[in-house]
Amino acid sequence: MSLPTSTVRPEPDHVLVDIADYAASYRIDSREAFETARYCLIDTLGCGLEALSYPACTKLLGPIVPGTIVPDGARVPGTQFQLDPVQAAFNIGAMVRWLDFNDTWLAAEWGHPSDNLGGILATADWLSRNAVAGGKAPLTMKDVLTAMIKAHEIQGVIALENSFNRVGLDHVVLVKVASTAVVATMLGLSRDEIIDALSLAWVDGQSLRTYRHAPNTGSRKSWAAGDATARAVRLALMAAKGEMGYPSVLTAKTWGFYDVLFKGEAFRFQRPYGSYVMEHVLFKISFPAEFHAQTAVECAMSLHPQLKDKLEYIEKITIRTHESAIRIIDKQGPLDNPADRDHCIQYMVAVPLIYGRLTASDYEDSIAADPRIDWLRAKMVCVEDRNFSRDYLDPDKRSIPNAITVEFKDGSRLKEVVVEYPIGHRRRRREGIPLLVEKFKVNLARRFPTKQQQAILELALDAGALEATPVHAFVDMFVI
Repeated sequence: MSLPTSTVRPEPDHVLVDIADYAASYRIDSREAFETARYCLIDTLGCGLEALSYPACTKLLGPIVPGTIVPDGARVPGTQFQLDPVQAAFNIGAMVRWLDFNDTWLAAEWGHPSDNLGGILATADWLSRNAVAGGKAPLTMKDVLTAMIKAHEIQGVIALENSFNRVGLDHVVLVKVASTAVVATMLGLSRDEIIDALSLAWVDGQSLRTYRHAPNTGSRKSWAAGDATARAVRLALMAAKGEMGYPSVLTAKTWGFYDVLFKGEAFRFQRPYGSYVMEHVLFKISFPAEFHAQTAVECAMSLHPQLKDKLEYIEKITIRTHESAIRIIDKQGPLDNPADRDHCIQYMVAVPLIYGRLTASDYEDSIAADPRIDWLRAKMVCVEDRNFSRDYLDPDKRSIPNAITVEFKDGSRLKEVVVEYPIGHRRRRREGIPLLVEKFKVNLARRFPTKQQQAILELALDAGALEATPVHAFVDMFVI
């Protein structure tokens, strides 16, 4: 005979407590973290500006009810929309993620921590405008950078040892949790209220990875993070109104997250929360490609001059890679849409071999119709190198290695090209940051006149001035 279930509410799960204490109380002292966060901010906004050139993205933006304007609401950079913070968070989040060009974190679970900027910037802007309207001091951009560092850390540290994709869940669950924690903190919630908000995020419905994998790959993967960070803002606002939480949301027997969605396993942690993730985050600087393929694209770009006039003589292309790349982006058969193509390592190698480039437009139907792409894809084989897989997970290396060998019909072959660390890696910051700034300049020019571009760039590159700038004043610089 089973014992009756106790009705005594337990103490909150320690995972919730640790996140809440970090979000509310931890002081960020790392100048490297703030410096990296500043570059992350401009790169993330730049990615959103580029996405505004794509109707598939812009059709989803704006208020839910057309024509709605929210007085003292959050503005959406690059547009004239002024929205409630929940819908603004969705808009910004969808823009940022649309082209798969913002930052990346690779571990047992991968993801894009700058996806959290949707909720962070929308909430900070909304709070600042309302503070000024009420005669109070607004938040500053240092508050935004601090929230970014903490959101990166929460998402990234949980991801280090816990694979959500292996149980079929999408990594945007961690965007929802991280955004909830930092948004709740910006809203001024108490420690207990932050814990309640976090429990609401974990008990919420979580996204399946269905839309990231064949045969169902589709554009939801481009707005899923916007949805997650917007949901976080909504849940934090509910907690601010006193909505109750669920203290054992993770550990409750039978009904908790661990038992229902994580095969009964508790989360494991490699390190405490600090500023490690922002300091080590990976930037997508040169190519809008799923990050496991970034170094493969670099290899292909270096091979293009030798192969551009010899493509018809190629017999076989071997891509030596790591296990995560094989599991996620090794694809054969038809690719039906851009969302499918930018998650296919063979496609992302074929395009630069042929054209000597890989841009967001290269995933569109007009380029995909080139028969040489699928012809080359059919000649490619991916093989796992266990040393590559080990180095990928090594916390002291965190490499994303790929190597390409090309064999010709006459039996000859080119020397294998190997790239272990992509241009956006921490080990290549000195090389990468100037290119990141150039990427930002290009994206500013897509949307703004010269004078506005120069004003934004001047502020963005001045750390002290940027940190002191009121959030609403910074966001107003991005209004067209």
